[in-house]
Amino acid sequence: MVLRVALAVVSLGITVAAKDGVAQDLKGPAKKSYELDISAGKQWTDSGIDVLSGTRLAVSATGTVQFEQAPAAGPDGLTRGWKDLLRVLPVNNGGRGALLGRIGNVEYSPAFLIGSQKEVRCTGPGRLFLGVNEESDGSATGSFHVTIQVLEVGSATAPDLATSAADPTKLNSKIPGVDAALFEKVPRRIQDEAGDPGDMVNFLIIGTEEQMKQAFSNAGWVIVDKTKKAAVLHGLVSSLTKQSYVEVPMSELFLFGRSQDYGFAHAEPFQVVETRHHLRVWKAPFEVNGQTLWIGAATHDIGIERDQRNNGITHKIDPNVDDERKYVAQTLAETGVIKQVGYFRPEHPLTEAKTATGGGFHSDGNVLILVCGQQ
Repeated sequence: MVLRVALAVVSLGITVAAKDGVAQDLKGPAKKSYELDISAGKQWTDSGIDVLSGTRLAVSATGTVQFEQAPAAGPDGLTRGWKDLLRVLPVNNGGRGALLGRIGNVEYSPAFLIGSQKEVRCTGPGRLFLGVNEESDGSATGSFHVTIQVLEVGSATAPDLATSAADPTKLNSKIPGVDAALFEKVPRRIQDEAGDPGDMVNFLIIGTEEQMKQAFSNAGWVIVDKTKKAAVLHGLVSSLTKQSYVEVPMSELFLFGRSQDYGFAHAEPFQVVETRHHLRVWKAPFEVNGQTLWIGAATHDIGIERDQRNNGITHKIDPNVDDERKYVAQTLAETGVIKQVGYFRPEHPLTEAKTATGGGFHSDGNVLILVCGQQ
C-alpha cells in the first residue's frame, strides 16, 4: 500500500538549499538507508530528514514499547479496545503504541500510520517527524528501531506552499479570474436560518468536487455528519469498531439560500464537543474561468458561551479568525492537491463584526484563495 502524504531527504547525506520557498539542487546519493531509534514517552521526534515532492520512502521498524497494565506493543500497535474511545491519540484509527509519521509543521500537518512497514510517497516538501501513537502525557517506555530507505528522491523544484501560505503579504501572485468582479458576486458573510449575518467568508477553493474533498481528506479533515440521525448511526458504528467519534454535526448556516454543502472538522477525540477547527463550504452558482468555485467560512471553536439570540448555549469561536484561515491554508497546502495559494482583499473588506450568536471577531480582510491541480 502506498500512502500519499506530504514528505524528502535533507541532511544525513542529502542536502537541499531553500530560496524563496522553492527547494534547490539536491546533492548526495539518490538512494540511501538511514537508521533511527524512536523512544516512547516523547510523542514526536525530529528525524533530521527533509523530503521533497515525489520522494518515495520505504520505512520499516522493529522493537516494542510498553504501557502500564498492557502487553508490549510492536510498531503496529495494540489492538484497539473500549478504553481507546476515551483516549486522545494522534491517529484515531491506529493502535495505541503504533509507529507514526508526520511531515512539516507538527501544529498543522496530519499524523499518519506507519506501523512495522510502509512505503510512503510524498506529495510536498517538509521535515519528517516520527513518533508513537500515545497520549501526550508520554506514559510509555521502550523504543522502535526505524530504517528508512530512499527509493526515489523526488522533485527539488516544487514550491513550498505551506511556508508561503502563512503570510498574505508574501503572496502577491495574481490568480486568473480572482478579481473585484468576482467578489461582487461572492458574499462577505454567511447567515443563520433567520437571515442574520454570521461568520465571514474567508477562503475560496477553485477545483472539482473530487479535488476539494481529496485536499481536505489528505490534510486529515473529516466530513462531519449532517443530521442527528446520521450522527447516532455513525457514533454507534465508531463505538463498535472502537474508534473515537469526531464527526459531530455542526449547525446549519446558509449561503445562496441553502445550508452548507459540506462541513469539515479537525478535532481531537473526546474534546470534539467543546473545541475543534471547523468550516463550511458551498458550491457557488457561478464558475471561475470554467472551473468550479467553492466558498468557505472557517472558524475555531475554543469553548462555550451564551447565545445572545435566545440565552442558550453555543460555541465560542477564536475572535482572530485569520488564525483559522492560516490553519486551513497550511493544512491544505501540503496535500499535493493544491497548486497555487494566494490572497485577495476585496473592496470594503470585513475587518470586524459579530457572529449570528453575538460573539465578536476580527480580520485583516484578506480572503484565502486555493487553486487545485498538479504542482
